[in-house]
Amino acid sequence: MAMPLRQSLRLGGYLLKQKLLRKEKFPMLVELEPLFACNLKCAGCGKIAQPAHLLKKRMPVEQAIGAIEESGAPMVSIAGGEPLMHPQIDEIVHQLLQRKKIVFLCTNALLLPKHLHKFTPHRNFAWMVHIDGLRERHDESVSKVGGFDGAVDAIKQAQRAGFRVLTNTTFFDQDTPQDVIEVLDYLNDDLKVDNMQISPGYAYEKAPDQEHWLGVEQTRELFKKAFADGRRKRWRLNHSPIFLDFLEGKRDLRCTAWGIPSYSLLGWQRPCYLLDDGYVDTYKQLIEETDWEAFGRGRDPRCANCMAHCGYEPTAVIATMGSLKETIRAAVSS
Repeated sequence: MAMPLRQSLRLGGYLLKQKLLRKEKFPMLVELEPLFACNLKCAGCGKIAQPAHLLKKRMPVEQAIGAIEESGAPMVSIAGGEPLMHPQIDEIVHQLLQRKKIVFLCTNALLLPKHLHKFTPHRNFAWMVHIDGLRERHDESVSKVGGFDGAVDAIKQAQRAGFRVLTNTTFFDQDTPQDVIEVLDYLNDDLKVDNMQISPGYAYEKAPDQEHWLGVEQTRELFKKAFADGRRKRWRLNHSPIFLDFLEGKRDLRCTAWGIPSYSLLGWQRPCYLLDDGYVDTYKQLIEETDWEAFGRGRDPRCANCMAHCGYEPTAVIATMGSLKETIRAAVSS
């Protein structure tokens, strides 16, 4: 199952506008990081490795909104760190929704019950909860016993309150096709979240765990087996069919890193949130002063094993919208 139809239509209209304006590079979604601090120490994340003075900082609301307005992106994924540790996170979400942005608030959900009352269900808002496997696997990933149960309880509470809830699951080389099947079956059939996002783990250089990243062939083999027998069609996956084809090795794609830029306390990160080639102050600088052709598998050795959605889902979306056949396939599977 592909992205929700309404989201696809919104993206389609946005892409058509960019084509009419003859824009070559444009953001589909901005990864907004209004803080680096977190309440967990996940093995696959290095955000809390930032200096102490940065971990104490919180992005002002006007700065966060200004960056999104400058970029013109129709969608925003608010991450961190843990966004719910930001004292004005509800105001950031509220102002983005007022500007008709589609907003995903990424969280480990452990603080969600404490802050849920600050938010109101909205058609353009969804919680994006990190679930990195079932209980034992998730707790190992987030380095906290009880992390899985806390996240599941928070998801159920948000669902009862009328919110849309999505999940984001990262897989590593110790995960098997059966692990993928079991966690997606649980999220789809038992927890009944609205949509699920999946991604192979990328070798993020600041992450504490540097031993369990997936290579390209491992990724393809993992998802080819997990998606066998038509299983992927019944899961509510928040991805285009082309991106899922890419994950299981049915087709290759070039990285479109400019499609999902990242903005944090340090500025616009070049070229994407997985690589750290410095920061610039404005979105215009990011687009015009970055050599985008230098990145992606086959071009930069750091990208050799990357199949992350931040670089390849935009490519897949553009390919979908540029083909009547693929547009129909995406619509049928929605």
